[in-house]
Parts: sequence; structure tokens; C-alpha cells
Amino acid sequence: MDDLYPWHPPEREDALGHYPARDKVLPLAEAIRRFVPPGARVVLGSCLEQLIPFAATHEIMRQGIGDLDLVGPVSDICFDELIGAGLARRVTAAWVGNVMMGSAYAFRRAAELGVPRPLEVVEFSNFTLAQSLHAAAIGAPFLPTRSALGTDIVSRNPYLEVIENPLGGGPILAVRPLAPDVTIVHVQRADTHGNAVMWGSLGITADAARAAKAVIVTAEEIVAPERIRRDPNRVVIPGLLVAAVCEARWGAHPSPSQGYYRRDHEAYAAYHRATKTVEGFEAWKREWVDGVPTLAAYVAKLGNDRIHALLPVEQRPSDPVDYGY
Repeated sequence: MDDLYPWHPPEREDALGHYPARDKVLPLAEAIRRFVPPGARVVLGSCLEQLIPFAATHEIMRQGIGDLDLVGPVSDICFDELIGAGLARRVTAAWVGNVMMGSAYAFRRAAELGVPRPLEVVEFSNFTLAQSLHAAAIGAPFLPTRSALGTDIVSRNPYLEVIENPLGGGPILAVRPLAPDVTIVHVQRADTHGNAVMWGSLGITADAARAAKAVIVTAEEIVAPERIRRDPNRVVIPGLLVAAVCEARWGAHPSPSQGYYRRDHEAYAAYHRATKTVEGFEAWKREWVDGVPTLAAYVAKLGNDRIHALLPVEQRPSDPVDYGY
């Protein structure tokens, strides 16, 4: 996969010895085509229940990029959609389902019956998955913990191994590093260089980005770099880690994007009803993925009334800070 991440020589430095940052804005379809090859290990939904990159998920489905290893703590129906489309060979996760409704039918059909294809499941706890990505992010050979000792996931997970504590005190669990090929993150705001600002629940996003070979950022809005620099401490993903940044207003729907829109409970309930059968899943996919070739078409299909109903009911801006000296 090295040819997917070509090195670009820096542009000429300025009078202060600085190299200008590169513009990384790409259309979503092009970013997915370029950085999500078949067979990739992909992190999706690193914020738990908010900012799940559904627009990117649907674009992967439209392009039919398959044989994927899906990595995430709680990625809601995002994983279920890709599994139902037959694009996943493995799920490396703490939980897969429909957070609102419980079970996820496509996941269960694949894991239990091999429909539409057999699915390998590598089970983590939320904490050990976070540790595995953190180990990869910092280049550690493993991270020690006592969490998950005594559980049956240890015997079924190749990233977890019980070892003797070299300092004494009984056995510990060694959590091996898990390095994704690509992490896809949806954020509220990013600049053209890929510096990404997020607020609300961040989950394991920082480590998932630092552990990956490439990062695709989809953003509710793309702003000038000067605007990001006004509040630098809110940058969760620095642009130097980012391969592509894509404008994707409503790109996390039906999950929430704090400050932009609320969770669309009806979308989750409708998906649950529709996907109880293979035929129902295929009908849902034809309507909401294949039948809407772009994010703009998807939003248009939602309609103004539904979109208006999901807007925040009140504003809660943060207090301003002063970075002056």
C-alpha cells in the first residue's frame, strides 16, 4: 500500500525557514477511492455514538470497496451497513449493533450464518481496544493492564496475551498494537490543511488517527486556517496526520454532530425495521445508498422539514478564551 501514500517534496521555504502547509481538500468520492483500497483495515466511529462518518461509509458502499477489516469501539449501524453489503471480512470491535434498538441484523446474519459472506469477529473490550490503538499511536510493543483478565475474550483475541508481571504482583495482560491502514473521522470543523477541530465526546479519535497510515477527515464545514489558529487547543487531529479533508455537511447523519444537529432516532428505527431480512436490507440500500449518488442527494432526500427538526433546540456556546500575552 506504500504507493497510496506518496511522499511529496516540500515547497520552497519562506524567509523565516517555514514550509507552507499543503491544501488537502478533496471531494469525498476521490478521497475514498484514493485512500481506502480493498482489504484495508479501517477505523470508523471513533467517537462512540456521535460524529460517526456515515457519508464516508455510504461512499465506500457505492464504490464497492470490499474485504475490509472494520475497527471501532461502538460504530452503531455503520458497521452493519458495510457487513450487509458484503464488504467486510472481519470486525475488530467492542460492540456491533443498533444502539437504539439493540441487535443489528446484518451483523448477526454474517456472524451466525455467513450471509452474505462469512465474517470473522475479533472481540475487544472498549478499554483494551483503546489501549491497542494507543500502543500503535506511540510505537509501543504492548501496553500492560489488568483489565479483561479472567474474561473469555482473552483466549479468542490475538492482540491480548497474559504474561507474568516482571515487577511481580501476579499476571498482567499485554495488549499488542493495532495499526489501521486508514482512519476516517467526521468533525465539526477543519481547515484546508486538515487541522481538525472537534467538541463533545471524542472517544478514541486522537489515538485512532495517530495509529493510522492515513487519515481522512470529513467536516461539517471547512474554514480558513486563520480561524483554526484562533483556538489551537481544540485541534484534535493536526493536519500533518491528514491525507485528505472533505466537506461533508450532514456527513454524520443519522448520528449527532454536537452544535449542528441531533440524533435522528427515526432513521435508526426505520433501518431496524427494514433490515430484518436480506431482501429488506437490499431495499434499504437501494433507497438510501445506491439511489442517492452523493451526500447532497442524500440530504435532499431527507427533506427540509426533517432537517429542520434535527437542528439544535438551544445554543450553548463555550466561554471565550484569551491567548494573548
